[in-house]
Parts: sequence; C-alpha cells; structure tokens
Amino acid sequence: MELNVKAIDEMPVPAPLWKPSWRCFTYDEISGATNNFHADNLVGRGGYAEVYKGVLSDGQMIAVKRLAKANTDEQKEKEFLTELGIIGHVCHANATSLIGCCIENGLHLIFHFSVHGSLDSLLHGTKTRVLEWSIRYKVAIGTARGLHYLHKCCQRRIIHRDIKSSNVLLGKDFEPQISDFGLSKWLPRQWTHHSVTPIEGTFGYLAPEYFLHGIVDEKTDVFSFGVLLLEIISGRRPIDASEQNILSWAKPLMESGNIHELVDPQLRGQYDIHQMQRMVLTASLCVRHSAIWRPSMIEVLQLLIEGQSDELADCWKMSISLINEDDDDFWGFEESESGIAATNGAI
Repeated sequence: MELNVKAIDEMPVPAPLWKPSWRCFTYDEISGATNNFHADNLVGRGGYAEVYKGVLSDGQMIAVKRLAKANTDEQKEKEFLTELGIIGHVCHANATSLIGCCIENGLHLIFHFSVHGSLDSLLHGTKTRVLEWSIRYKVAIGTARGLHYLHKCCQRRIIHRDIKSSNVLLGKDFEPQISDFGLSKWLPRQWTHHSVTPIEGTFGYLAPEYFLHGIVDEKTDVFSFGVLLLEIISGRRPIDASEQNILSWAKPLMESGNIHELVDPQLRGQYDIHQMQRMVLTASLCVRHSAIWRPSMIEVLQLLIEGQSDELADCWKMSISLINEDDDDFWGFEESESGIAATNGAI
C-alpha cells in the first residue's frame, strides 16, 4: 500500500492520553547511586553539565546529569530548566526517557542509562569494534522516527536545535534515543518559525538559514539530520582534523553517484546497497541550502524505508538556476562560521 505522505502530514495531532511519569529524587538517593559522584562514574562532560552513571537501590541503572558546580551562568541554568520542561512532556522510544529530577545541592536530571553510550563514541571513539551497517541503518531510521515525533506528534511542536552524533544515545539493542534538549524550542502551531539570538549549536551541523538569520523551524533539524546521515555513512566527523566540512567533501561524490568513495572504508564493502542508496539520496535532500526544498521528517522516513517514488522524485526536482544559486551561497559559507557558540552534548 502506498504511503500517502500528504495525508499523514495534514492529520490532526491528537492530545496525549496520558502524561509521562517522573518523580523528584532526594540528593541522598542520587549521591548514593553515583558513589557520591565519584570520578570513576563520570561518563560525559559538556559545556555546562556533567553526566554520571549510577545504580539505584532497586538495581536500576541511571544517568545523572548535573549542572557543573563551577558554572554560575544564569543562561545555562535556564537551558537546564528548559530541558526539564520539554523532556518531561516527551514520551517516545526514540527519545531519552526522564526518570526524575533533583533540585537539592544544584540541578540534576535523572535518565535511564544508555548502555552503549553515544553514536559519536562508537563512530569516532577508540575502535574496539566497527559499527556494522545494520546498526547504522537502524540508528538512522530510529532517529528519524524520534524527530518526526518531536515535530508532529507532541502536543506542541519541538525543534531540537542540536541534532548530532553525541546527542544520539544507544540503548540495549542499539535502539537510538535523541537526547540533550537544552537548546530545544517549543514552536506553537500557528507560528511558522522562531527567530533566535544568539546563534547556538554545534559546529558543522548548523543549517544556513539558522546560522545566517537565526531562523529556527523543523527544517533546521532536517538539515542537521542530513549531516548526521553523512556522518553515519562515511564515518567522518562533520569537521575533520584538517577543518574540512563533510558537506564540501561529500557533495561532488553524491553528485557523481560515487557511493563507494562516500562509504566508511572500515565497513569493507559489507552493507546493503539499496539501503545505502536510499540513505545517500535522503542525505542529499536534507542538506539542501533552501529550507523549502528539504523534505519533512515523514518524507525522510519514506525515503529511508521505501525509496523515492516517481511522484516524490518530481516533488524534489529543482531548477538548474536554483541548484546553482544554492551552490554559490551554501558550499562556501562554512568558512565564516568562526563566531558560532558551540555546545557539547552531555546526555
């Protein structure tokens, strides 16, 4: 049966039937679980927060994210509370699940512990194993589902604003979960976009309309997701050690259809060629310069799972003038990104 993307996109979003349950923890509970926040339990550190693993008295493994003690920035406290306000309303298999919070001796958020860490650590960390293609494809599909949920299925639209490999956590069966909602924005139904200052995010993932004009909407996340797909395909960081942007490197390879050169050599050719072709096509559409020419996340899911139908192909055809205009504007803009305030994922 053919997927009717337009009908799905236009369906009214029902109000949730129940609210996510989370509770307030005492400081003694989380201190005991993390062995008084011992350094051996530190699993992540971002720009303003630290993450510790721990075990509750009932044996449940948790991750405790706390505002760094040295951080007295009121803006960072605001982001921390924003994350609590947003993620407390999120309930999806592909988004981090909040267990609770603690406001004694600082601000703390408590999550389920992701046993396989972040996608970033598996793609770019110490290589004890190569992340096989089946897992990479599963991560791409699951992350897309999580983003579609945030954009269309929550009571209020959520724009994540910091989609990147370190903010995709992998659970027991390598099921991905979108994490770190500190920069996220509610987007009311009647609004087309937010205008945001200052520009915050992570170097290499920022959509041009956000970087240049502070415009934030669903297509901002779609662009970042496209960069994430290229990262999954190639095993390369968005900005490599030589400061080359992954988009500048990948664009000529995608245009020429040279998939072999795009693919992470550590896969040694072990991948499903049809899945790879669909992922490359999807990435190429997601990272288009103009936001209106990028697909929605439900269309992204269709492209990743089913491929491109003739009807969808016609939808995404751009005139030569538009393509050339995008090339001139987009593929050189990374050289002027030095003023970006980068943030590191913590959980």
